[in-house]
This record gives sequence, C-alpha cells and structure tokens, in this order.
Amino acid sequence: MPNLAATWLSRLGLPAQALPAVPSQCAVCGRWPSLRICPDCRKRWMPQVHRCSRCALPLPSQTLECGACLKRPPHLSHCVAVLDYGYPWQKLITRYKFEGDLGLTHSLAHLIGTHEQALHCLQGSDALLPVPASAARVRERGFDHMDLLARSLVRQTGYSAPILSRAVQRRHVDLPQHSASRQQRLRQLRGVFSLHADATSQIAGKRILLLDDVMTTGATLDALAICLLDAGAASVCALALARAA
Repeated sequence: MPNLAATWLSRLGLPAQALPAVPSQCAVCGRWPSLRICPDCRKRWMPQVHRCSRCALPLPSQTLECGACLKRPPHLSHCVAVLDYGYPWQKLITRYKFEGDLGLTHSLAHLIGTHEQALHCLQGSDALLPVPASAARVRERGFDHMDLLARSLVRQTGYSAPILSRAVQRRHVDLPQHSASRQQRLRQLRGVFSLHADATSQIAGKRILLLDDVMTTGATLDALAICLLDAGAASVCALALARAA
C-alpha cells in the first residue's frame, strides 16, 4: 500500500528532508514506524556486486569488462548500477513508476545517493540528464518519474551541476520496451531521441551523466548516448537504479 502522506508531500514539492519525518512503513518488510526502506532491508537486499564497467552486468571480481562489451563496445564510457532488478526492488520500482507511489521518490534516490560508485559518477560529470519519457507517456502517468528522481538525488547529494530534463525529447514508441529483444529495441530506438534546438550549448564539450531507473539491455542508454555524442558531448556515462540480468 502506498504511503499516502509521503506521496502527497512529494506531489506538493516539499523538500526531501521533510519526507523521512513522516510516520512511515517499510515498503519491503512492513516494519512500522520506519523509513520507507529500512536499514535492515537495505543491508539484506543490497549486496556489493562487481559489475562490467561498460554495461553494469555482474562479473567475477577482477574482470573489468564483459565479453559482449569487449567485442562491441557501447557508446557509454562507463556505467554503474546500484541494484539488481529482482526482489524486492522490482516491486518497489513498479509501484513508483506505474502506480504513482511518489512517496518512494526520496527513498529510491537515497539508495543511489549513498552508493559509492554512483557518487563518483556524479562528481565526475558536468550535467545530469534523466532518461526522458515521451510526452504521451508522461501524460498517461501524470508525472515524469525520472525528473522527480533526479531532483531528489540532487537535493540529497548537493550535486551542483545542472539537470538537463528538457534538453532531449523522445518520440513515442508503440511497442513496450520491456517486451522487446535487444535487436528489436535497437531498431525501434533509431532516431527516437532528438536534441531540442536550444540545448546544443548545454551538451557540447560536456561530460554528461544519464540517469535511468531500470537498465535492461542497454539499448535505450546507447541510443541516447549516440544522440548526445553526435551533439558534441565530450563523454556520456550512465547511472542506473537497477540492472536486469
């Protein structure tokens, strides 16, 4: 069940520090009163995972890149994922993204903002660009979940570089991304991203960090990276809340 008090505080745009003070229930174990994601659940369900530096898939320790990235390097210079897209995070991200439980915004951003490699990515970037949704998708949901997540992350970490939420527009794709193979995604994403006419100066020569909720095959991030590199970005890295296997 969504935390209605925290959700409406998020809708009202109150500062992130106001949210933890609201009596809440852990969205994972149900403990009350608690944070939306309690410390015990964080400790249990957030193991340290060694990942490929280019696509964030789990790898044996001491291995820097997976075979697929060595064979066909993605356009991302670096990629970090905070979580595996499995229990219990899959349920929480679904509640946030598709069920409008905006009270989870602060807690999900906190998972990113307290991750050591994620902080390193933030510190090494010139701008943060949340992966854009199409205008049709935003209208359907009633909110831009990635923009909200990015703004909460910035408030919690003190990140001082700009958030480029309006720099790139996304053409609506009818085929749901989660039901497509990697090759289908690559085909359907050709030309799906385009830079706004007045955004070139925000991109050219800059180290851009993309923020995504769930990285599945990496096709979306790769297509967005191509768009930004074509616009003159110095480099494009990515930060994903969760990585699907």
